[in-house]
Amino acid sequence: MKIGYPCINLTLDCRSSKTFRLKNYSSEKLIHISHVNIKCLFEILKFNVFYSFYFFRITSDLIPFASHPIMNFNWQDRFKPEFKKIGNFIKENQIRISMHPGQYTVLNSNNQKVFKNSIKDLEYHVEILDLMELNKTAKVQIHIGGVYGDKKTSLERFKKRYLNLEERIKNRLIIENDDKSYDLNDCLNTNESTGIPIAFDIYHYKCLNNGKDLHDAFNLFTQTWEKDDGITIVHYSSKNPLKGQ
Repeated sequence: MKIGYPCINLTLDCRSSKTFRLKNYSSEKLIHISHVNIKCLFEILKFNVFYSFYFFRITSDLIPFASHPIMNFNWQDRFKPEFKKIGNFIKENQIRISMHPGQYTVLNSNNQKVFKNSIKDLEYHVEILDLMELNKTAKVQIHIGGVYGDKKTSLERFKKRYLNLEERIKNRLIIENDDKSYDLNDCLNTNESTGIPIAFDIYHYKCLNNGKDLHDAFNLFTQTWEKDDGITIVHYSSKNPLKGQ
């Protein structure tokens, strides 16, 4: 089993998620902040290996405004050597990597602008992992999205849009059960139609499970992963979710 944590290391002095105000945008500012973030990410990963944390979620803020229309700089070429170096370190140490776009990346949104922006954001996350030359076990994790007054239609909209994504995005994407709208059953239903793997969040399961037994849930979600991936992902809360089970 590989254990780890998301994004922020509270022990080190650096942060890999520094950003700046949109009104202060410039190529020079972008290069500087991105360089600081990437350098810190490498320090975090080295720290993790030293302390035997081999599962890490990379922050979405690594390259500020990467999916924003204001972006006018080829950050991919500028930081390609750094990303490759980090990717080599990840592969050499067999670190499991994931990313998780924020709350405004909603693939099943009924707002076309939000949907289009969500695609751009997914492309950005996938580009980060591709630049590191990581294989498809490095995943981008999202929730199914909103209900919008019609859960069945919204779920079908997610499935249709997922199936129409570029293969490079589909190869990275996984879905996670949430705590309010889409439980594990909904994720399993989506997996059956699309083949998308499921990341199981036990904290969210405790909030929304419709009476499904934890052990049954674990057996079901692990079956959504391909055998050659050789991985399953479980997210725990800071409290012991298994207490009393």
